[in-house]
Amino acid sequence: MDVQEQRVRFVVAAHRREKTMVGLCQEFGISRAVGYEWLRRYRQGGVAAIAERSRRPQQSPRRTGGALEQRVVELRQRYPDWGARKLRVLLQHEGLELARNTIHRILLRHDLIAVGDRHPPAVERFERATPNELWQMDFKGAKLWPTKVGPLSVLDDHSRYVIVLRAVASTHTEQVREPLMDAFSQHGVPEGMLMDHGTPWWSVQSTGGMTKLSLWLRAFSRRVAAGAGAASRAGARCASLAG
Repeated sequence: MDVQEQRVRFVVAAHRREKTMVGLCQEFGISRAVGYEWLRRYRQGGVAAIAERSRRPQQSPRRTGGALEQRVVELRQRYPDWGARKLRVLLQHEGLELARNTIHRILLRHDLIAVGDRHPPAVERFERATPNELWQMDFKGAKLWPTKVGPLSVLDDHSRYVIVLRAVASTHTEQVREPLMDAFSQHGVPEGMLMDHGTPWWSVQSTGGMTKLSLWLRAFSRRVAAGAGAASRAGARCASLAG
């Protein structure tokens, strides 16, 4: 079942009130926020309104002005071996200020960077294809927080929906299980879970690094990853919540 078919089946069932919204969202593996949004769009515009929408903005307010962009092109053509960093210095001498990344994007748009000098495209998509395929869990930093441990954050990898952002007294299993059980009840159980390399998900003192909490999570989903390989990704995604 593709994404469009999933949405159509969901909104039709929800519109007919065949089940409760919580039950339908669990059945289709989506959060209640996503379910209500699909239903709202369906009621306003029918099936066409729930089609996948492009996230690309119609206009780019940060797009560089034409004259300034043309000046970057002229300098690159004059100095074909110079990159964005050196071109930025030349522009500064002319009283023009542009970020290095902006200059680099201009060069790419005008095909002024050799293919061999470009970064290769990602071999796979970073985020999961559908909601509830993967949740990422992490504890925020305790800086400026009244307790020794920051709030527990849980993020859906596909939708970036914040499933949990709750203060806990500690990282003890009992303290963490309660908000996770609430999340499972409201949004369903994800196919997989990804955590960082630390307490309470991981322990160097146990066989395989498993803790009481990670073993408890495996009772819900076999795809529970916690360790050094998972640390950078889980932490990076959840860290965006603090910005």
